[in-house]
Amino acid sequence: MKSFSLINTLIAIAISIIAYFALPDDFASVQLAFIFGLLIGAIAIPQVSKLISESKSVQSSSDDISSTTTLYVGNLPYKVNEDAVAEYFSEFGTVASVRLMKDRRTGKRKGYGFVEVASKSADKMIKKLNDTDFQERTLKVRLAKDKTEG
Repeated sequence: MKSFSLINTLIAIAISIIAYFALPDDFASVQLAFIFGLLIGAIAIPQVSKLISESKSVQSSSDDISSTTTLYVGNLPYKVNEDAVAEYFSEFGTVASVRLMKDRRTGKRKGYGFVEVASKSADKMIKKLNDTDFQERTLKVRLAKDKTEG
């Protein structure tokens, strides 16, 4: 963060100098040029820096889920929702999606589902979450088997 404040100061001084030479030669113009430079350096540059760092974090999180693995999660509470499962699993790695299975006829949850996670997090999640208590139920977490025809 200190490097950004140094960069902001240098940019403010540079903008002040450019504005000084671009504006007419009177005392008010020099003050305006300096204030303009400070405002750009103090307000605009940190916002741009923030946007750049946010875009880098979004890019790195999208890199985290470039390859995914699907985990089977059994013995889920019947009243749990996708967001709660995603939040619980995200403590141990990157979660791409959650699908909780429902009975087609009644619409009630079946107590199991699938969590799609970053492949590099899958083994860690299985080790950390299998046989753990989640909303008073002991979860069963394993690699999901591929669907077979027939």
